[in-house]
This record gives sequence, C-alpha cells and structure tokens, in this order.
Amino acid sequence: MHGIGNDYVFIDVFEQKIPNPAELARQVSPRNFSIGSDGLILIAPSETADVKMRIFNADGSEAEMCGNGIRCVAKYAWDHQLCRKNPLTVETLAGLKQVELFLDDKELVSSVRVDMGVPRLQRSEIPMRGANSEHVIDEKIEAGGQQLSVTCVSMGNPHCIVPVKSLENIDWRRLGEDVESHELFPERTNVHFVKVISPDAVKVKTWERGSGATLACGTGASAVGVAMHMLGYTDREITVSLPGGDLEIQWCQSSGNVYMTGPAEEVFRGQWKS
Repeated sequence: MHGIGNDYVFIDVFEQKIPNPAELARQVSPRNFSIGSDGLILIAPSETADVKMRIFNADGSEAEMCGNGIRCVAKYAWDHQLCRKNPLTVETLAGLKQVELFLDDKELVSSVRVDMGVPRLQRSEIPMRGANSEHVIDEKIEAGGQQLSVTCVSMGNPHCIVPVKSLENIDWRRLGEDVESHELFPERTNVHFVKVISPDAVKVKTWERGSGATLACGTGASAVGVAMHMLGYTDREITVSLPGGDLEIQWCQSSGNVYMTGPAEEVFRGQWKS
C-alpha cells in the first residue's frame, strides 16, 4: 500500500506472528532485489485502540509514527473489516491517533484525515543536543560543508526543516544524509527541504531517517506546516506538495493539534516465502 508514493509492505498480524520484523523489513524493502518498499508496517490488535501499527524503516530501525502509513493502516482496517468504526483510533509508539475516513461509492476508504496531535517544539523533545532548551527556530548548523538554517519539530518522531530558495540547485540527497546523522540529533532525524510557493502552498523534498529519499512523508509534511508557519512564511492551512502528491495540512490555532488529510491506496497482495 502507499500514501502518495510513500510505500510500505503491510502485514496483518491479527492471526499470524512475525518473530523478527526488523530483519524482515530489511529483506522485503530492497527495490531491485525484493518486493521493494520504504519499509514494513505491521497491523496488529491493540488493547487501547481499534488497531495498532508498528513501523520498521528499510534499514530495520523502528519508527515512532508514519503519517502516510497510518492512513493505509486505517484503510486496511476498514476495507478488510478488522474495524468498522469511523472515526477509528490507531495505537502507535507516538501515542493514540484518531483518524476520520472518507469513503468512495463502493464504501471503500479513499482518503483519511489524521489528528496528528500537538507538535513538540522543545529541543529536548525533538530530541536535539545543544545548550538552548527553547524552540529550535532558524538555527544555524554546519552540514555537508555548508551552513544551513534549520527549524526542528517532533510529530512523535524528529524532523529538521530546511527552507531553500530552490530545490533544483541543491544536492538535497547528500545534505539530507549528512543532516540525518548529524551529531546534534542523538536519534537521527528526518530532513525536509522546503520551497515556499505561496502563503498556502509549499514544495518539499524529503530524506527519511532510515529509508533515504522518499516520495512523501506524512509526519514530515505536518512538521513542515508547523515550522513554516512559525517562521512566518505560511498560513496555518497549507498544501504540501511532495514528489508523490499533495497533502493538506492544518495547524489548528484553538487546540494546537495538526491535521493531515490525504489518500491511501492498496497496490497488490502476495505471499512472502522466507
């Protein structure tokens, strides 16, 4: 399944067990030698929510949250009748998330609106090293042999946002890899390079922690919406355009919660022979 090109292998573990999901993620993810994906997501029973998700990046590391993945989990749970609630709740390592489902004329999920919760802005919450304990806004760091101005946000997982004048004239993949493993980020970080189109639209290239360059990142798009508004570039409701498609992001002023809306699609089903 995928959400605007951010694709994962999903396994329903309601009636089967996966003894080593981290290793399986490394096996199924290579695009030229295996199924090919940005990682592996398990859809599991939950004691606190309607369904639980566990996310493993292509390198086997476990992530706290995946915005595109959670939309796919919600679609699977509804379409395969694991849960017929709308809205429904999903347990993640970043906490419980509530999702609202939008159905097509066949009563299948076409798009999902996710309550991503309140962004975490303190340096220690991201987490990010440094003497300043306040918000990380327009802070200068050295990476890839140059100085970058970064703003950092946690949406349950760490994000580093880098506003740029052009996405064509920078080596964002090399810079993304350098920033991901920068010594300032003890748990590494996702990296997003952002060009402002208008007060309600931005264009983004994403380097995901543990997976590299990806076509989209839902938590990243949410973090971009927060960061770019804090920097004064955009409104609270924006369209985030990624290589795989668009996401609608709203940072609600009254509640402080971020809402992400976008599609989810099932591509194919199969069996894995280990």
